[in-house]
Amino acid sequence: MARFRIQDMRSIEKSPTSPGALKNKLGEMLYSSVNATARVEKIDPKTGAYRIVLQGTIDPEPSRFDEP
Repeated sequence: MARFRIQDMRSIEKSPTSPGALKNKLGEMLYSSVNATARVEKIDPKTGAYRIVLQGTIDPEPSRFDEP
């Protein structure tokens, strides 16, 4: 999996994007984090709308197993 860096953070907000592309970016971010938490802020069962807040820390040191 590709390493996610702090400089990549703005790419998450690019819109419009497909759910698959967002899933990949968020997956890279979580995989590259040393810790992470998620909080559901809002969910509307009638419309299916939701808001989730992710919070974590990106590992500043690349692992020796990461791609160059």
